[in-house]
Amino acid sequence: MNIHSPLDPVAELQATAALPFGEARAMPKSVYTSPAFAEREIERIFRREWICVGRASSLKEPGDYIATEIGGEPVMVLRDRDGTLRAQSNVCRHRMSVLLEGRGNVSRITCPYHGWTYNLDGRLRGAPYMEGNAAFDRKDLCLPQVRCADWLGWILVTLSEDAPDPHAHLAEAAAEIAPYGMERYHEEFREDFVWNTNWKVLAENFMESYHLPVCHAGTIGGLSDIEDSVFPEGRPAYNIHSIMKDPSFTLSVAHPSNTRLEGDWRLKTVLLTVYPSLMITLTPGYFWYLALQPVDPGHVRVRFGGGLAPEFVDDPEGPVHFQALKQLLAEVNVEDKGCTERVYRGICAGMSTPGPLSPMERPLYDFTRYIAGKVA
Repeated sequence: MNIHSPLDPVAELQATAALPFGEARAMPKSVYTSPAFAEREIERIFRREWICVGRASSLKEPGDYIATEIGGEPVMVLRDRDGTLRAQSNVCRHRMSVLLEGRGNVSRITCPYHGWTYNLDGRLRGAPYMEGNAAFDRKDLCLPQVRCADWLGWILVTLSEDAPDPHAHLAEAAAEIAPYGMERYHEEFREDFVWNTNWKVLAENFMESYHLPVCHAGTIGGLSDIEDSVFPEGRPAYNIHSIMKDPSFTLSVAHPSNTRLEGDWRLKTVLLTVYPSLMITLTPGYFWYLALQPVDPGHVRVRFGGGLAPEFVDDPEGPVHFQALKQLLAEVNVEDKGCTERVYRGICAGMSTPGPLSPMERPLYDFTRYIAGKVA
């Protein structure tokens, strides 16, 4: 099979995905660089799948909100007055201005253009000077509601009415990581930024530990034994692999008061990718995550956050642990940014071609098949 033939990106990807794992190759360059393929991903993946927008614990009080975009659609996620986590359109029903920006807290939603106001549940509350329009009916002008779920502490949103319930869809993933009790981990920080690379390059970088000794030589490269990594076959909704951490790395091993984890679990780190774009590194002591949204072929919007297991939160030295974690992850992020942006520059080069994958890159093979199945 000639996978380098001048086919369209979908056909090229199908040919690569059809290869057996023993002959696996990196995805074709066109699936990273083609604007048409990027638009197809938005339509077939990001507007149909469950997309993570952050941690539910970040919306504690009524009126706490996050404004975001899902597949190009402005969406707000907020905590309603009754404590319900709610997602809805972030566009005014009058002249279609975007309503909220960033994150914050509001008692009501006010349009910054003409002052129309909405209750937190999306019902239109006030519309100045509309009495003279016979077509105006307040009850017909609610903000469209969007499906939203809290899965193990993660806010998942989908524009699709057909996407399967994430609690059933991700039941196997939840079972695999159940010993950690991830839903109880506390988010300590979150940031948003844009990197100059394709979203799949960054996703793939997260999925494999093959790059740790080199890309992360200055930080975590020496704290993980990648030869003992375990790479099971991926599932339709996710892939996962695990590595063992050096016991001297305090934050990545179980706290002495942790009674949930036993044996190897006290040293094990799992890297879970929930398709399409939620990446979670989960250790006995801390977690960090990336939630990705493509901007265009060469840019990805990243939500980056992390925090501590409850035992470290309760530890009197918790603030010290947090500062150590934050500093470490900031340094790791700088290294990943350099590596992934260099990969995208190489993908765009005229003489570059996708090479064979290492057996340690099993999750990339599974990710290739996932993308191929969705865009077909």
